[in-house]
Amino acid sequence: MSKIVIITSGQPALNPRLVKEADALTEAGHKVVVIYAYWNRWGHLFNQKLLEEKSWTTICAGGNPETNKVIYTLSKIVYKLSTLFTRLTGKMWLAEWAIGRPAPFLMRAAAKQTADLYIGHNLAALPATIKAAKKQKQPCGFDAEDLHRYEVSSDPNHPDVILKSFIEDKYLPQLDYLTVSSQPIGSAYQQLFPLSAPKIVRNVFPKSDITPPPLNRPNMPIRLFWFSQTLGSQRGLQDIAGALAKLSRERFELHLLCDQPAYTLSFKKELIACGINIFFYDPLPADQIVAFASQFDIGLATEPGFSINNDFALSNKLFTYLQAGLFIIASATTAQKAFIEQYPDVGSLFQSGNIQALITLLSALEDNPVTIKTGQAASIKLARTELNWEAEKLVFLSATDEAMKR
Repeated sequence: MSKIVIITSGQPALNPRLVKEADALTEAGHKVVVIYAYWNRWGHLFNQKLLEEKSWTTICAGGNPETNKVIYTLSKIVYKLSTLFTRLTGKMWLAEWAIGRPAPFLMRAAAKQTADLYIGHNLAALPATIKAAKKQKQPCGFDAEDLHRYEVSSDPNHPDVILKSFIEDKYLPQLDYLTVSSQPIGSAYQQLFPLSAPKIVRNVFPKSDITPPPLNRPNMPIRLFWFSQTLGSQRGLQDIAGALAKLSRERFELHLLCDQPAYTLSFKKELIACGINIFFYDPLPADQIVAFASQFDIGLATEPGFSINNDFALSNKLFTYLQAGLFIIASATTAQKAFIEQYPDVGSLFQSGNIQALITLLSALEDNPVTIKTGQAASIKLARTELNWEAEKLVFLSATDEAMKR
């Protein structure tokens, strides 16, 4: 039995990809330790319940405002000062501290762990992963769910891009393996770092036995569903609201599952002001979202492609909708366009910002509900036969096994 340490800068409850990997490694007979950090309150509450159910060990680094406020406050001060210094001077002397609030505390916690393999999740955990592995002279890997340097902007002169590029350039070449969540992200990293090809581990979920309810036609509205950790204006929701405002209010409903903190209130009011049938739900634990989503008809993957990463990413939304048996409406980002073109039966594409195209698409679906039912059946079939964690985890386990054999 090998010991494997997974390091992340957020809470496991907010990272279903990490949870699936930790579970898979545990099922394969390894001892797993997850070092994580506080991110937000509802994630903290979900985390408590999640960790009670898991056999892997966890360590919280960097404190939290609930039970370790002193360390948490200290970490915020260190982070703010490091970020300010880095941005004002352009010097990268404190880059490892400026990359994330818990970063120095993750490094300290990881350095105390002896293991056979170290795996990083999220860029703020990358320095800790590399440093711990080098200290113990053991292999390490990193899971790039995003093209991190371009998460916020595509401008190479943007401070966030500069900082993240420095961290990636310094640490990624030292990895023994890299996993990514989509082909475009993998290709981008291979161009930046011509190492061995990254392994693609898609954001799929375990098989479900859910059967979608009948499409409530002709008397009930078509129910559109979208979810994310937080409500936000860079999610493409304006397109959906704008299109629905031009259609019959009685024929469509928009259901949003997400946190709605105070700073999103103006955007929430903007959506409500469109005069559409809109419903908001508080966040759910990740393992409950598929079942919750299955009550709806259409899943929305409306990423606007505002950055290179946003254009290249295949989010867990798509794969949640498949397991829930929903017809998918997806914006034509590079990654989502390739996905729908590969699996055309599960849904339809629209060009982000083209509200008229959305109106035409939604009108066509209203007139032809059989199209929705056909797409729902295709989603279920694809999720059960190909795009599921039972198949995808073999790619991940292969990467970890190969790293530990070197």
